[in-house]
Amino acid sequence: MTPADILLANRLADAAGEAIRPFFRSGFTHEAKEDSSPVTEADRAAEAAIRRILDAECPRDGIIGEEYGEKAGTSGRTWVIDPIDGTVSFMAGRPIFGSLLALLEENWPVLGVIDQCINRERWVGATGYPTTLNGSAVKTRTCRSLSGATLATSGPQYFTQHDGEHFMALAAKTAHKRMLFGGDCYNYALLASGHIDIVVEAGLKLHDFAALVPVIIGSGGMMSDWSGEPLHADSSGHVIAVGDPARLEDVLEAVQCDH
Repeated sequence: MTPADILLANRLADAAGEAIRPFFRSGFTHEAKEDSSPVTEADRAAEAAIRRILDAECPRDGIIGEEYGEKAGTSGRTWVIDPIDGTVSFMAGRPIFGSLLALLEENWPVLGVIDQCINRERWVGATGYPTTLNGSAVKTRTCRSLSGATLATSGPQYFTQHDGEHFMALAAKTAHKRMLFGGDCYNYALLASGHIDIVVEAGLKLHDFAALVPVIIGSGGMMSDWSGEPLHADSSGHVIAVGDPARLEDVLEAVQCDH
């Protein structure tokens, strides 16, 4: 990963935003995918715009995209794309969705972008660099105990009954009256900027979490799976993000789940 990759990632986010903005709170087609999740023409337009640039400028790099699948590469590098993370929010006109872009090297996330194109907020994280929001460095906040922590997740409907029970066991030990539902990738961006303490989710796919890892780590936080292992291309999708690394063991103990 080089500074040129960071510049390229910003250009990819620019292209995605230009494709998405005309559809926001406007007319667009949508349909349900096989897993019943929605996809809109904005999702597809954004990913197509990103892929055009990558195909032209990084032909040896692999690509994994939510909407158009996988293209094998030969460079040991893979770009991972979620053109609209939070499509339900996008469809409802809520500007808390985001475009997620990640670069993996040998299956490990080394560069990540969370771009909210309506609010024009962009978090960029890269190995060896501090995470930035619109060019200014951001930091997670200190959290002295679980009892004072603000916990967020995309929604209870995304947990199985088993995982949901373990999530709620954690929630009971946090400041649960302040618990946040909804937000998808935007929750992680807010954690990186010091506004949320913990995000816990299950059942994510690589395109949902790859970009988040460098953003959170570069802002001083930590991410792991529910067993405390670092996240990589083969992780299960059970995800923990903490702003204060001192709280990770507390969260792992509270979820009491071996995944």
